[in-house]
Amino acid sequence: MSTDNLISMEQTRSVDPPRADYATNGKIFPNSNNNNTNHMDAAEQIELQDVVGVPSNGNNKHSNDNGRARSSSVNGNSGAEGSPGASGAGSRIAITDISTTPPRTASTRNSSERSLPLRSYSKWSPTEQGATLVWRDLCVYTTGEPNGASGGGSLHKMKRIINNSTGAVQPGNLMALMGSSGSGKTTLMSTLAFRQPAGTIVQGDILINGRRIGPFMHRISGYVYQDDLFIDTLTVLEHMTFMAHLRLDRRVSRRERKEIINDLLERTGLLSVAHTRIGSGDDKKMLSGGERKRLAFAVELLNDPVILFCDEPTTGLDSFSAQQLVQTLYDLAKKGTTILCTIHQPSSQLFDMFNNVLLLADGRVAFTGSPQNALNFFAENGYHCPEAYNPADFLIGVLATDPGYEQASQRSAQHLCDMFAVSGAAKQRDMLVNLEIHMAQTGDYPFDVEVDTFRSAAWYKKFHMIWYRASLSLMRDPTVQRMRFFQKMAMAVIIGACFAGTITVSQLGVQAVQGALFVMISENTYHPMYSVLNVFPQGFPLFLRETRSGMYSTAQYYVANILAMLPGMIIEPLLFVIICYWITGLRATFFAFSITAISIVLVMNVATACGCFFSTAFNSVPLAMAYLVPVDYIFMITSGIFIKISTLPMAFYWTQFLSWMLYANEAMTIAQWSGVQNITCFEESENLPCFHTGQDVLDKYSFNESNLYRNLLAIVAIYFGFHILGYYCLWRRAKKI
Repeated sequence: MSTDNLISMEQTRSVDPPRADYATNGKIFPNSNNNNTNHMDAAEQIELQDVVGVPSNGNNKHSNDNGRARSSSVNGNSGAEGSPGASGAGSRIAITDISTTPPRTASTRNSSERSLPLRSYSKWSPTEQGATLVWRDLCVYTTGEPNGASGGGSLHKMKRIINNSTGAVQPGNLMALMGSSGSGKTTLMSTLAFRQPAGTIVQGDILINGRRIGPFMHRISGYVYQDDLFIDTLTVLEHMTFMAHLRLDRRVSRRERKEIINDLLERTGLLSVAHTRIGSGDDKKMLSGGERKRLAFAVELLNDPVILFCDEPTTGLDSFSAQQLVQTLYDLAKKGTTILCTIHQPSSQLFDMFNNVLLLADGRVAFTGSPQNALNFFAENGYHCPEAYNPADFLIGVLATDPGYEQASQRSAQHLCDMFAVSGAAKQRDMLVNLEIHMAQTGDYPFDVEVDTFRSAAWYKKFHMIWYRASLSLMRDPTVQRMRFFQKMAMAVIIGACFAGTITVSQLGVQAVQGALFVMISENTYHPMYSVLNVFPQGFPLFLRETRSGMYSTAQYYVANILAMLPGMIIEPLLFVIICYWITGLRATFFAFSITAISIVLVMNVATACGCFFSTAFNSVPLAMAYLVPVDYIFMITSGIFIKISTLPMAFYWTQFLSWMLYANEAMTIAQWSGVQNITCFEESENLPCFHTGQDVLDKYSFNESNLYRNLLAIVAIYFGFHILGYYCLWRRAKKI
């Protein structure tokens, strides 16, 4: 299909979405076979709702057939694998179960019944009414192309991760997304949350309360990732405050913001550690693994999401912490939140806390319904769970691929998927999906109105918060600030001591002055340049996660981090020059000292800018360092101390225009020798060339006094050039992933 037919997801908001669409990085390839659903009168709507809400034992063929018939009247389609529509951010419909209802037991954990109000479709307001998330005929493909291009839209060359998946999660339900490794759990959930990586092609429908949804999903949902990413030097309260400023509506007052933060810290049990640093501190006190996971949940609950996605939330936690975490999820679900989470090998107690499960096998749905009905379905197909055996382990084990028996295992799993596709549970699921799509037609309240009601933080507020966080992190990291500061001061003393007493207005003094200037330039070039190579790679995962959530832009992040480093890039070289300059005994004039200080400050900043560029241009620090080393040699050779610039070969003559070391060396040399009229010549050097004036020294290195301020401006231009390239590389990397 030609890309000329691309239609933006935001532009295709018809109440009856197409049966199967492609979506490539937020764009849709509409299917030409779109059928408008038929409207039903009020009596038929009530009858259909009653049918969905009637419990059945999975063997009531008459009930399922009736439901299927009504489903056909809604969508105009029928068949074993009916097309569910996606609904979500606004549902409060009293439907007991999307699959066959299990027998009543003393436990209420697996009961899907909720005392939720019947949803009103007169308007679409998910933040007030809850969310029913539905996906229909969903296929997800991955491609090696960075932007998802696939050779003109051909799908046969790509790997299919999700294969015609259909499902629904209602408000008040806690659904577990389970399957063996590689079954597509995380891919399915990230796709439903509209957080799939670049290069992913999505085909099918994802809807909230029967309506198509796009980037607005980020606003009404929370996504808890498997790995917790924080800035370890911040405290819990500081992290929550930062996130609150970027996630909450700008009209929320300071008092309300504090109340929200305190309430979440209390609900998640983090109030007692509010002033504890997340990862490390001087007192060595830090958050435990369970506390870090709860902090991740607290952040996602800031905007009171109606849908919560959790990617293996219990990974890395002990049994007690995992139990507490799932209990928190269960309590949230009871209050009407729609929760979908992938989970890997839960204990039997944890498994019992989920209302519904969705089992995946090689990207296909093997079952969706209550945990007890899952066991019943497997038993009906010849797979009986042994006594005193963990049901979750049993279900995953049946669907897993056994080493050495790959083909047999895959055939067994595909057989279960085929049997589920024609089961009563699948038909009842399809009926719910069609009901969601049909009932959404009764309202004309577009989600644009809901989007317009939210006001994110102003750009300058976002910029200030990013800068403040980066500044706190730098000040509290002893390896970045304290050690580097003391190392810089120590080097200033050592360099000054080495050249002390050698700086004189003589032939030997010329060499000593030029040597001291070069060492000062080198010290403020190489160490700062290599010390920042890990700054952006280290923070890239967190940056990528936060920008994908729409918290801030790449430009805000890059500029804020550069400005956070700027005070250190000014104070350190100034102190270095003050110490080193007077110990070495360089020219004692205000002009010479000022030019030297300005040059060294600019050198340190442009070297840092070069390091930032290389750190964003390559995926790893070793690779960036491998390419940076030869560049350093070129700049050092063309600094003017080793070779006369006018004698450079034509092939390398252009490199001098990029060498800030040359510009700084020329400016500082001019400051030291400009106006010097009498340089002493020794008697023993009568037959050797002798510098009589400062102009002779400048001529020796092909330096010109008229280039003084041009050199300083050239360093500034190189500084901004490196940062522009660094920003572009960071933006491009974020776009590719």
